[in-house]
Amino acid sequence: MRGIHDEGSERIPSGCAISSIFSKSGKPINGERIIHSMAPMHDRSNGLGGGFAGYGIYPQHKDDYAFHVFYDHSKAQNACESFLKERFCFAASEQIPTRKLSAITQEPISMRYFLRPLYRRMEDLQLDESEYVARCVLHINAQIDGAYVFSSGKNMGVFKAVGFPEDVGRYYRLEEYEGYCWTAHGRYPTNTPGWWGGAHPFALLDTTVVHNGEISSYDANRRTIEMFGYACTLKTDTEAITYIIDYLTRKCGLTLSETAGVIAAPFWSTITAMPEPARSQAAYLRHAFSSLLITGPFSIIVGFTGGLMALNDRLKLRSMVVGEKGDMVYIASEECAIRAIEPEPDRIWSPAGGQPVIITLDKSCQGGDHHGL
Repeated sequence: MRGIHDEGSERIPSGCAISSIFSKSGKPINGERIIHSMAPMHDRSNGLGGGFAGYGIYPQHKDDYAFHVFYDHSKAQNACESFLKERFCFAASEQIPTRKLSAITQEPISMRYFLRPLYRRMEDLQLDESEYVARCVLHINAQIDGAYVFSSGKNMGVFKAVGFPEDVGRYYRLEEYEGYCWTAHGRYPTNTPGWWGGAHPFALLDTTVVHNGEISSYDANRRTIEMFGYACTLKTDTEAITYIIDYLTRKCGLTLSETAGVIAAPFWSTITAMPEPARSQAAYLRHAFSSLLITGPFSIIVGFTGGLMALNDRLKLRSMVVGEKGDMVYIASEECAIRAIEPEPDRIWSPAGGQPVIITLDKSCQGGDHHGL
């Protein structure tokens, strides 16, 4: 089995599929629906990676951090569990439920833990809760050989593997889960081989990213984000995107719209033509975070507690469409993925390059000041 940190040793041609379903009223959506949405885009991936993220899927543990962890071997599991027991209180620990499928092979040890930080230790380090948990995740992924925390948020979880997304969904028995939001990815690697850790979504805390494209600014983005305490150990551009979004929103306090204005910043010619105060704000973001501008073709869907953000590169070099039906919102690489689960949407449209689509739960479901559909 390819090791967790062996990404980046060969080149394979590219293409990917992304999809998402969101209920603004918080209505539970069975995981089977997101699997069905990926089926029409089967040929956009090649079996080297598929994955899903679900939000609202662990109501019985909604106040616990749900860590999903891959291990290459039992030595890594023992080391990781010892590390966690020194820093967290365990509410539950178990193997992630799966079913045997001939299409899914070379499975690592897959565990999930429902955890609460040991607050005395957290206070001794003078860290807030999210920073404490994030540092623990980054330490495991960088320092414990053969261990990889691939999901670490509250009341949400990532499920990914080497395989076509339809098989990955069945492997993880997603029909047994319900959540108000699902995202999905079918991988066709661009520069890196297929392995379990390299499948999407990538995640840190409750932020998840699925991504179609290739980031030409990866080295500059990686060097910058690593200056702020992140360790890009997986050698994939999507990992860097995930950390950039976490840094801008959680550490810098930027809104999602402002974050989009950094990673898919307008051209200077566009900025100079803007009216005030938009011109000054856009110019500030470009100057202040210039090395976090993501260049190259991409479409991404960012999941977070209570919402989604979809974003294309500023030239819209990758396809992405949005569908709406009542309180439901669908986003996918192709319209066929939306119509597979909603044959008669009220509206289908394509976002402009660099313009974020931000969707959040209704205020009756969750407080907050996000703006969206």
